[in-house]
Amino acid sequence: MAEWIDACGIEDIELEEVIRFDHGAKTFAIFRSPENEYFCTDGLCTHEKVHLCDGLVMDNIIECPKHNGQFDYKTGEALRVPACVDLWTYRTKVENGRVLIELL
Repeated sequence: MAEWIDACGIEDIELEEVIRFDHGAKTFAIFRSPENEYFCTDGLCTHEKVHLCDGLVMDNIIECPKHNGQFDYKTGEALRVPACVDLWTYRTKVENGRVLIELL
């Protein structure tokens, strides 16, 4: 059964930025798009498990800070090597000024 987890406030993330969110033993990356929408992916690069929150966000792309692999944070798709494996993505919603992520 799905569970919605309170991850952060909407103002905790600037436009075109990413923050780290840890829940249990898992790390997530939460993004705020230029269109003011919120997205969530796994927080670690699929190439060498580096935290994506330290990467560069450009439009809907997150670039890993270690080897410059790129992902589309809206879909999780790996776009540039050395990243070859897609990121898991998680549904988000905003309620009462808070960003919630859905965990299955």
